Amino acid sequence: MTERRSDRWLSIVLSVLLHGALAGALVWGWWTYHQRTQAVTPTLAIEATVVDSKSVKGATTPAPQPLPPPPPPEPVNPPPVEPEGPPEPNADELAQRAQQQKEQEEAKEKAAQEAAAKQQEEQQRQAQEKADAERKAKEEAAKQEAARKAEEARLAAQKKLEDEKRKAQEAQEAKELAQNEADLKRSMAAEEHANAVRSSGALASWEAQITQRIERNWNRPPSARAGIVCELDVTQVPGGEVTHVAFGTCNGDQAVRESIEAAVYRASPLPPPPDPSLFERELQITFRPAD
Repeated sequence: MTERRSDRWLSIVLSVLLHGALAGALVWGWWTYHQRTQAVTPTLAIEATVVDSKSVKGATTPAPQPLPPPPPPEPVNPPPVEPEGPPEPNADELAQRAQQQKEQEEAKEKAAQEAAAKQQEEQQRQAQEKADAERKAKEEAAKQEAARKAEEARLAAQKKLEDEKRKAQEAQEAKELAQNEADLKRSMAAEEHANAVRSSGALASWEAQITQRIERNWNRPPSARAGIVCELDVTQVPGGEVTHVAFGTCNGDQAVRESIEAAVYRASPLPPPPDPSLFERELQITFRPAD
């Protein structure tokens, strides 16, 4: 039930009036007691004996004895006995104390609730931090696992590529080896065939044809004497076309040499060999014209 403001003010006014009346009664009682105690004057009863000073000459005067204190006057109307301790609280004070106690309990309850809420918030914060730390740890572990798998995949791919390159290189080497063996076999076969052809007299016959063609195209100079012998190095390309002429030993003069060189170029293209295996780019020809 909510206390109205007017009821509270009325309680306060009544409490003030009651305390004022009590204070006035106490002051009036004390003032009455004080006036009555001043009106009564106490008297002291003294007994004395007259003695001659001559009769007591030379006698020791005794020390006077202290008189007993007079009894306290009895008050006509004693003051009222005040009650010991604080006065009993009235209804308003009890209500005010109950309200204060209620407010204190509410404050304590609120403080306890705030402390509990703060503790719960701290626990939630710690739980959240723990959850975040666990999540980060899991993410880091997942990243490391992914990096490990990626590295394993990279190494596997690199090894596969290296194996493929090695196999391709081995295959290429095997192919080149087979090609070299085939080339060697072909070369050996060609060499054997060429030797067989040369031994059959076909080479000599071809060289004789070349020499005869050069001699037919030679214009003998006036300085040429009998018994001319010149060694010629003739370079030809497939098809028999002469590309270069050089002299070895030759017993002819310059005019003879020039005439022989001109005869070789006029004889180009040279006759082909009877067998392709006999073809050579570099020919050594002995020019020995008939006298």
